[in-house]
Amino acid sequence: MVVIDAENAVVGRLASYAAKLALSGEEVVIINAEKAIMTGNKDYIFEKYAQKRNRKSITNPKRMGPKFPRRPDDIVRRIIRGMVPYKKPKGKDAFKRIKVMVGAPKDVNIDIVLNEMPNTNKYVTVGELSKYLGAKF
Repeated sequence: MVVIDAENAVVGRLASYAAKLALSGEEVVIINAEKAIMTGNKDYIFEKYAQKRNRKSITNPKRMGPKFPRRPDDIVRRIIRGMVPYKKPKGKDAFKRIKVMVGAPKDVNIDIVLNEMPNTNKYVTVGELSKYLGAKF
């Protein structure tokens, strides 16, 4: 089991690293998911995720879908899902090996720390994004 601390880690890099480990057969646990960051313009990120969250079905406007998460652990998990072939058996098994948590449990040994802050001051944490989307965590 590999424990990854997501504090100050760029979500895309974290997700690709976790997906690669899971596809190779490792159990992956990501802690502090709400402290991971997304680089870019804050307003643009909020607008993009709000649009994903409130999307109506293209074919039938009365039917809602696809569902998009609000909680930070589910947002990070959804980002990781985009990096594994989740419709194939190999990807399904890899995705089941990934656990994402808000906060850090007591007495846990962190194996990997990806806390390289980006070279920019334009970023937003996943926790801020999920609060904007209406999560109560």
